[in-house]
Amino acid sequence: MIMKMFCAGQWQDTNQTINVTNPFDQSVVDTVPQGSQEDIARAVTVLEQGARIMKAMTPFDRAQILQKASELMLQRKEELARTISLEVGKILGESQVEAVRSAEVIRLSGEEARRMTGEMIPLEGNAGGQNKLGFTLRVPCGIVAAITPFNFPLNLVCHKVGPAIAAGNAILIKPASDTPLSALKLTEILLEAGLPPEAIACITGPGGEIGHAICTDTRIRKISFTGSYEVGTQICEMAGMKRVTMELGSNSPVVIMDDADLEKAATAITMAGYANAGQVCISAQRILTSSAIKTDFVDLLKSKVEALTTGDQLNDSTKVGPMVRESDATRVEQWVDEAIDQGARLVCGGQRQGAIYAPTILDETKPDMLVVKDEIFGPAVALSYFDNVNDAIAMANDTIYGLSAGIFTQDIDRAMKFAREVDSGNIHINWSSQWRADAMPYGGLKYSGTGKEGPKYAIHEMSEEKMVVMHLAD
Repeated sequence: MIMKMFCAGQWQDTNQTINVTNPFDQSVVDTVPQGSQEDIARAVTVLEQGARIMKAMTPFDRAQILQKASELMLQRKEELARTISLEVGKILGESQVEAVRSAEVIRLSGEEARRMTGEMIPLEGNAGGQNKLGFTLRVPCGIVAAITPFNFPLNLVCHKVGPAIAAGNAILIKPASDTPLSALKLTEILLEAGLPPEAIACITGPGGEIGHAICTDTRIRKISFTGSYEVGTQICEMAGMKRVTMELGSNSPVVIMDDADLEKAATAITMAGYANAGQVCISAQRILTSSAIKTDFVDLLKSKVEALTTGDQLNDSTKVGPMVRESDATRVEQWVDEAIDQGARLVCGGQRQGAIYAPTILDETKPDMLVVKDEIFGPAVALSYFDNVNDAIAMANDTIYGLSAGIFTQDIDRAMKFAREVDSGNIHINWSSQWRADAMPYGGLKYSGTGKEGPKYAIHEMSEEKMVVMHLAD
C-alpha cells in the first residue's frame, strides 16, 4: 500500500518515497511520498487561497466541520488506534486512548470556534476618552504550519490542526517522518467532513529540507512546533517575525515527601515513567525522594516496574512496546550504562533487545549525569534523595527545563509551597508529572518552550488582535 500526501489541493505522489516501519519487527507498514521545498511552495500558494476561504467562513460553519470530523474519527477509532500503534510502537490500549482523545480535541476546537471574541475597552476612563467606544477583534493569522512529533502522531497533530481551523486559518501539516500515517488519515477525515481542500496540506518528508522551507516562507504567519529544544531553537532563528508556539520537552521532577501515599506514588510513576516506552514530553524522569522513606519506596516501585512486560505492541499482554527507533533505544542504553559507571545503582532493567529497552530504575543518581540533566525520552527513571522540602524544590528547579512537575504529600502547606516555587508550566499535587486534560492550558517555562496549547488557548495563539476605536459624535 502506498499513501499519498495532500499538496496544493490534491492527493499526490512523488518520485522518491519513505518507508514507514513497525518499530517492533521493522516490517514496512506503508510508504509515503518524500516531499520537497518545491512541494511546500506549491502547497502554500494554494493555502493562501484557502486562508481567504476560511477567514470568510463563519465560526458556526467551521464548528460544523470540526464536529463532523470528530464524529468520523470516533467511527474510525479502531483503525486510527492500530495505525498509531504500528507506526509509533506504543501498545494498542494507549493508542485507543489517543484516538478517542484526538476526536475530543477536534470537538473542543469546534466548540471554541463559536466562542471567539474580543473585549470592550473602557476608553472613557482615560483622559481624552470622551465619546470613544473601544473594542478588540480577533482575526485569523492566515496560514498556520504545524510541525509535529512522532510520540503522539494523532493527538498532538489535532492540538494544532483543530484550533487553527477553529480560528479561521489554513493549515500546513508537517508530520514526523517516522509517523506520518496518522496525520494523513486525519487529513482524509477533515476533507470528508467538508474542510475546503484549498485550506489544508499534509506534506511528508525529511524535516531538514521541508522544515527550512516552512520557516523561511514569508507567506506562513504562524508556526506551532512540538519537539526538541535544539530543533525548536533553530526554527525560532529561521522564523523571523512569524508567531511561534514551542513545546520543547523536559526532564520532569516528581517529589515524594515523607508523608506521601507510597502506593499511589509508585503506581503513578510506573504509569508516568514508562507509558509509550517513556517517550512522552512530561514523562516522570527525576524521582526526588525523601531520605526517610528511601528503602520502602524503592522496593515498592521496583516490584511494580518489574511487572511491566515488554514485546509486540499489538499483543494485549504487552505493557511496554518498542521505542520508535532502535537508535533511540541504543542511546538510552548508553546513558544508563554511563550513569552506572559514574556511580548510579541499577535497581532493575538495563537490558536492550533491538528497539525494546527494558523498564529501568536507576538509584543514587547525581545532577551531572545525562539521565538527570537531559531529557532521556525513554523507559527509565532516575532516583535521588533530599532531607526537606526546600531541598526538594531546589533540586526540582535545578534544570533548564520547566514543563511539568509533581509532588506527593498530605501537607497542604508543602503542596502550595511547591506549586508557588517550582518553575514549571504544569504542577500536579498528589500525582506525577504526566497528566494532561486536553482542554487545559498546556505549555512550559524556561527552555521548555513558549505559548500554550489546549484548544481555547491555542486559538488565541493562532489568531491576531485588532483594536477598534469608534470616535462618536458629541
